[in-house]
Amino acid sequence: MTTYTPMIQQYLGVKEGHKDAFLFYRLGDFYEMFFDDATRASQLLEITLTSRDAGMKERIPMCGVPHHAAKNYIETLVQKGYKVAICEQTEDPKHAKGVVRREVVQVVTPGTIMDGKAIDQKSNLYIASAVKVAADFGVSYLDLSTGEAFATYIEGDARDLLHYLQSLRIKELVVSTGLFDELYELASAYSIVLSIEDELAIDVVRYTPEVPQPLHAAVQKLMHYVTKTQMRALDHIQAFQFIEANSILKIDTHSKRNLELIQSLRGEQKGSLLWLLDDTVTAMGGRKLKQWIHQPLASRKAIESRLQIVTELLENYFMRLELQESLKKVYDLERLAGRIAFGSVGGRDLAQLRDSLRQIPAIEKMLADSNANELMKLGKKIDNCSDIEQFLAEAITDNPPISIKEGDVIREGYHHQLDDYRYASRNGKDWIAQLEQKERQLTGVKTLKIGYNRIFGYYIELTKSNVHLADLTRYERKQTLANAERYITDELKEKEAIILNAQEKSLELEYELFTDIREKIKPFIPRIQALASTISEVDVYASFATIAERYQFTKPQFHDGTALKIINGRHPVVEKMMNKSLYVPNDCILATEENMMLITGPNMSGKSTFMRQVALIQVMAQIGCYVPAEEAVLPITDQIFTRIGAADDLAGGQSTFMVEMLESQHAIVNATERSLLLFDEIGRGTSTYDGMSLAQAMMEYIHKEIGANTLFSTHYHELTALEQALPKLRNVHVAAAEQDGKVVFLHKVKEGPADQSYGIHVAELAELPPAIIERARQLLAIFEAADSDEPVVIEKIVERIVEKEVAVPQKEDQSNQLSFFAEHKEEPQHYDATEQEVIAELKAMNISGTTPMDALQLIYKLQQALLK
Repeated sequence: MTTYTPMIQQYLGVKEGHKDAFLFYRLGDFYEMFFDDATRASQLLEITLTSRDAGMKERIPMCGVPHHAAKNYIETLVQKGYKVAICEQTEDPKHAKGVVRREVVQVVTPGTIMDGKAIDQKSNLYIASAVKVAADFGVSYLDLSTGEAFATYIEGDARDLLHYLQSLRIKELVVSTGLFDELYELASAYSIVLSIEDELAIDVVRYTPEVPQPLHAAVQKLMHYVTKTQMRALDHIQAFQFIEANSILKIDTHSKRNLELIQSLRGEQKGSLLWLLDDTVTAMGGRKLKQWIHQPLASRKAIESRLQIVTELLENYFMRLELQESLKKVYDLERLAGRIAFGSVGGRDLAQLRDSLRQIPAIEKMLADSNANELMKLGKKIDNCSDIEQFLAEAITDNPPISIKEGDVIREGYHHQLDDYRYASRNGKDWIAQLEQKERQLTGVKTLKIGYNRIFGYYIELTKSNVHLADLTRYERKQTLANAERYITDELKEKEAIILNAQEKSLELEYELFTDIREKIKPFIPRIQALASTISEVDVYASFATIAERYQFTKPQFHDGTALKIINGRHPVVEKMMNKSLYVPNDCILATEENMMLITGPNMSGKSTFMRQVALIQVMAQIGCYVPAEEAVLPITDQIFTRIGAADDLAGGQSTFMVEMLESQHAIVNATERSLLLFDEIGRGTSTYDGMSLAQAMMEYIHKEIGANTLFSTHYHELTALEQALPKLRNVHVAAAEQDGKVVFLHKVKEGPADQSYGIHVAELAELPPAIIERARQLLAIFEAADSDEPVVIEKIVERIVEKEVAVPQKEDQSNQLSFFAEHKEEPQHYDATEQEVIAELKAMNISGTTPMDALQLIYKLQQALLK
């Protein structure tokens, strides 16, 4: 290292402390990178890779970016999952002895980036920390840009932890070295960057008044990491809110994805519940709505309070319109508070804060004058921060520039000395204009002008053709140009000193005054954040009222039991995407004594949509929103589990069927009597008998052991016979009709099981080749015509079909599918001794107490006995 130049030695010393980050090393107007950083960054940022003499024989790789454009390059690297350490000059070059001192002033990571083009203003950007708590995990997470912070327990294994983090779109997780090794491979599959932090030496008393002791380590780890990387005051970080499991409606990550709460299955916001409900007009209102959808309430009192506010806003139509107009003029108070704490706030930011606070008294008055109880309570929560607004009105100009070093940020009259400097500067410029006019008259040169540049200051300029008219007894040559001469006079020198001194001192003083104003605002951060929280709630309530009115939603009613009643319910997103007049509403009634629904019907008939709409109505109701139904009487649900749709988890190395089984296991193990379970075609990923057996076993277990409200759809029509064995189970089907050989989906849920599946008709709608459709119809006829007196062995039937030995037998009824349950025949039969033994064993069998797998094994044993 001693053979490198002093500057490169300094670079390597700084880099040693930030090996896991790109080091942006400030050199003049550029941030430079060297060695491996330069090679990798040139590829990632698509910038030119050059080289530099570093005191060695070989030149070292180098690349750089202009400091004024660095933000975009940093954002690009962070979005790709990298960290960037920003190294600035911390010493005035004029006073430096040798190499200018440089230090890292901030480390930007995927979880701590504060702004940028890729940052969604209506989304939180969280960074999280996790620690082991017994067999589960303790998690803390915060949004550095808004100061919002939370802590909770996550039950389950590492996959459950990462699923939870993924649902919140958390990009960075801070863990200990030991947990890093455990999570590393799995975290990369979830696109979560792991950062190591083993140090807990930080006082978190201020942050943890509501947080249980086992979670303190997670808070300490996170706060230590954020403090270490940001290297500045974090006064805006609020106390961590503890999220209790029984205070919210728990929806696991799979269910959030299946129900398309935050984004559609295509990964877009369009087509999600958030997309439908988001009529908010402020960025913080949009973030609040997303938080509510992530964590619906599980307290009847709190839910009904929200619903009442929505009702009152619906009843005060004109007031709501005025309220939303005022809200539109409120900037993002939460992120403004974050920038104040970070010291990165500019003059324009403070002007936005001032202009936002000017809207608050009107909002407060509208709520107070509404004569509606809940709205008036909400209005009383508002601290209008009028003292802050008045201070900023006196200090900041109406339209300050973006950069605080350009001047004209501080309002005239705020500081006497600044006004004097400005007066001198402004009058000096007026004097310059008067001098220019005077010199034109004296010389008779109308093109004479007085100009200014940083090197030579003020000067009088004459073109070469007019130089002979100059009075050289007064003019002193300053600079010679190709087509002109520049002069200065004693009088101009004197005024120049006054003007430039006034301008320089004015800018210096203005910058000092602005930083002082910024510091004076910092103590008000908690008040600004509290106001932001209330205003964001008002925005969400107004959005709910607007959406309810627009789509004719109904106020749901709650009770303390478990029964669920939805009359003419609709899927709100599907209804919005299509013509409302074409949407077919459906009832869903789950009584306490009959709370399982087995849904059959053809593919594409709407089974999954019906199931999803029931869950969405429950979620919407529990976030305090009106629902798409004529009537909705609902229980307070503690958890929603869905098993709808499937796809291979390639990153996790799991097949579709394994994903299906894992999600089902999670639901069945964690569900309670107050949960809502949705299972769509369980068992379809394996063989017919395996799938059917698993489906029946799950239904029986839920019926006997859990007792939760359950919707279960299936293509195994044989399972509809369970209605006789399970008292709480009711068969329904989604109707379809055949017309001119084509299937017509009616999308109406009716009582009883479906009579057929119309699978080939659906394939025909998908425009499979006609030859395949015709062959499928032939094969279906052969399967349906199989002699029910013989044991059904699919392999033998297929073998005979392939060998073209089977003619299609004619039967009176060809609509029946292969029956999983043996048909009882009334006509007398004659049996030999072996058959009598089989019959006796069948009569002695306890059907209701036998699992499907045991039944299959018994059938196989009896069949073998008959074949001997």
